[in-house]
Amino acid sequence: MLAAGAGRVSFSGVIAGRGVVTVQHSGGRRTTYEPVDDRDPVGTVEQPGDRIGTLASSGSHCAPAACLHWGLILGAEEYRDPLTLLGFRRPRLLPLG
Repeated sequence: MLAAGAGRVSFSGVIAGRGVVTVQHSGGRRTTYEPVDDRDPVGTVEQPGDRIGTLASSGSHCAPAACLHWGLILGAEEYRDPLTLLGFRRPRLLPLG
């Protein structure tokens, strides 16, 4: 799993049985990643594309595959679509199967 942008790991731990990593970026943005194994510790400075951990497949609702839950938070609690970080204009959901 790779960091979406430059920042510092502000949380690295387990929540509700799943490994979670949060990276604090400039401008009050945070990205969150779960489920993550082999996580970088709090305080690690990340550059775009740096490895922050390994996507966990155990306990995933996507089993036997693994799936990433990726979030973008502005300020205290303003959730945004993380795909905007990639320059996509409109997200598209594809059918399973």
